[in-house]
Amino acid sequence: MKLLKKMCEIHAPAGEEFAMTEFLLQYIEKNQNNWKVKPTLHYGKGFQDNLILVFGKPTTAIFAHLDSIGFTVKYNNEIVKIGGPVTNEGIILVGTDSEGKIEGKIIKKDDKLFIDFDRDIERGTSLTFKVDFRNSEEFVQSCYMDNRLGVWNALEVAKTLENGIIVFSSWEEHGGGSVGYLGKFIQEKYGVMQALISDITWITEGVKHGKGCAISLRDSGLPRKSYVNRIVEIAKQSNIPFQLEVEDAGGSDGNGLQKSDYPWNWCFVGAPEDNVHSPDEKVHKKDIESMVKLYRELLKKL
Repeated sequence: MKLLKKMCEIHAPAGEEFAMTEFLLQYIEKNQNNWKVKPTLHYGKGFQDNLILVFGKPTTAIFAHLDSIGFTVKYNNEIVKIGGPVTNEGIILVGTDSEGKIEGKIIKKDDKLFIDFDRDIERGTSLTFKVDFRNSEEFVQSCYMDNRLGVWNALEVAKTLENGIIVFSSWEEHGGGSVGYLGKFIQEKYGVMQALISDITWITEGVKHGKGCAISLRDSGLPRKSYVNRIVEIAKQSNIPFQLEVEDAGGSDGNGLQKSDYPWNWCFVGAPEDNVHSPDEKVHKKDIESMVKLYRELLKKL
């Protein structure tokens, strides 16, 4: 869990993913010679802060978003949300501007949010939750499990992946926008038209801790039933524990793919967490194990 902890501590809210991109490029450079297949990398000009890894002869792409939720400083230390973070008073936020490091608690005045800090913070400075990473026997708990755990899962899959594509995308928490052009590039260059969304979902009355990774039959987006059925059938045959999710809200990079001008089959497959979009996101280790195993199986069989 050291790698996951390190990634949770990286300051990379939506629109500011470059720190995660740099970290991943260094990690891949250091570790790819130990992977089963050394990938081709696509990044830089034309890709913004996104990163694509191509292994062998791919038929399926994994999408994992790099960004987190957070806040932007407005005027007089008022803050506005990036994505949909929890905004309870007393939550500690951190960041940096040209005058130095920032740490302060959320306070509310006249239905507006502020950070309690002893000087005016520069306009446009981004703030994120202060990390308190807790690693117990059964659970991992921290802010930004969504989606550093989805990224971690993709890196675990990369170790043994022979044929496939891994996409590290941007802006997912604040409306998306990157997967359309990334999907265009992938289809036009590699002809890949099916995707798995490596992201983190919710604990609900129908999805519980420790029961396995969740395969989402739908959320606010509606994937093609024929494709989802194939995924469920592969999961059943694998004997890897999993849960089926049906929701009417929430979304992911899958929604971005579905709304793009290119024909994508996609399905959200991810471990469930409690305390969503808070400093205390909590995931069961059995569900993390199930997620990695299921992705490895799906990348072989799809």
